[in-house]
Amino acid sequence: MPVPHFAPVRVRGGHPRLRRLLRHRRRAMAVGLAVTAAALAASGPPDTARPPDRTAAEATSPEPPRSAPEKEKVTAPVRIADAEAARLLRPGDRVDVVAAESPAGGAKPRVVAAGARVTEVPEQGEAASGTGALVVLSVPRDTAARLAAAGASARLAVTLR
Repeated sequence: MPVPHFAPVRVRGGHPRLRRLLRHRRRAMAVGLAVTAAALAASGPPDTARPPDRTAAEATSPEPPRSAPEKEKVTAPVRIADAEAARLLRPGDRVDVVAAESPAGGAKPRVVAAGARVTEVPEQGEAASGTGALVVLSVPRDTAARLAAAGASARLAVTLR
């Protein structure tokens, strides 16, 4: 027995967006992955479990991240022998402070503070002196004591990291 001829059945309504997404499966997969990634990022561990973000100055520093807890930092004013070299410094720079004894003493130059962060470079008018320029560094407390002792007996210089 033959099937009778009838008009096609048309369903109205539906979800045109869903049909469009199904036609574009790659796009649907990308949207699904993006939503999943956002959900995972939002439900991650609390901020206290994450390591602190590094600033741009620290990110360019060649120093490897330290696993040991940071020592207490203090600010130490240091008189650099070469005032012109001190003008090159900017807050946030990392420097090594080198103590150079007098040539008559015969002692070799030594690094007193490695990787000290420059916090301030006062204007020449504020710290004008014939003996150099003042630079304020952020260093651990024991390093600040070594800087003070070296500054009393030697000429100090800085090298940029």
